[in-house]
Amino acid sequence: MSQNGETGQVRDQVRQAADAIRSRHTATPRLGLILGSGLGRYADTFRKKTVIPYDELPHFPRPGAPGHRGDLVLGEAEGIPAVALQGRVHRYEGYTMAQVAFPVRVLWSLGIRQLIVTNAAGGISPQFSPGDLMLITDHMNLMGGNPLVGINIDEFGPRFPDMSEAYSPAMREIVLRAAAEHGITLRQGVYAALTGPAYETPAEIRMCRILGADAVGMSTVPEVIVANHMGIAVLGISCITNMAAGMLPRKLSHADSP
Repeated sequence: MSQNGETGQVRDQVRQAADAIRSRHTATPRLGLILGSGLGRYADTFRKKTVIPYDELPHFPRPGAPGHRGDLVLGEAEGIPAVALQGRVHRYEGYTMAQVAFPVRVLWSLGIRQLIVTNAAGGISPQFSPGDLMLITDHMNLMGGNPLVGINIDEFGPRFPDMSEAYSPAMREIVLRAAAEHGITLRQGVYAALTGPAYETPAEIRMCRILGADAVGMSTVPEVIVANHMGIAVLGISCITNMAAGMLPRKLSHADSP
């Protein structure tokens, strides 16, 4: 396939998925949410909601990891028109980085310009404890790939997007104020993304800690890169479900995620 043909195919796939969603829910969402492991139940609280399984949407990747339901939910969150992904796919499932981030392109096509991403993560900072919430201030892409590799589609974004504010300072400030008003302890830190699916070795966790990471996981970064490419402001929150390998004298299990 020619470069123009490949670019057109991606545009068509995004449009077809977005059109399928609009045919079932006409309101334009302003806010997007990607709800990670065990966190998808929040979308059940939406008002005036429409639920669409991923397998009813053309070209949408289907999650296989436990705790990822695989439904797209449209409705109102606190009165704001919103769209939520109940679960995501991961690179370790065999998807490319671009496929992992494909749903973000669809959400942008639907109209969102702000995105909240969540995940379950392992704590690296010794100041963290399981159950903490960490506001992501920055990330490290240690996944060995990038979803923007290949032909750039100019209408999506620039060839070389800036990532100096990958996580919106303005959105972070709003969340910090809200957390203080409600007496919620909110950590802040850097999220490191590795491919998985094997958990990191203690040596790899020591490396991440030396590099400056505070938490580690296997998701989020591909979606955040593509969101920044498209000019979407991003807020990221990690739920620290366990301490990373070597931080405590115990083995890790996916059962640690809610």
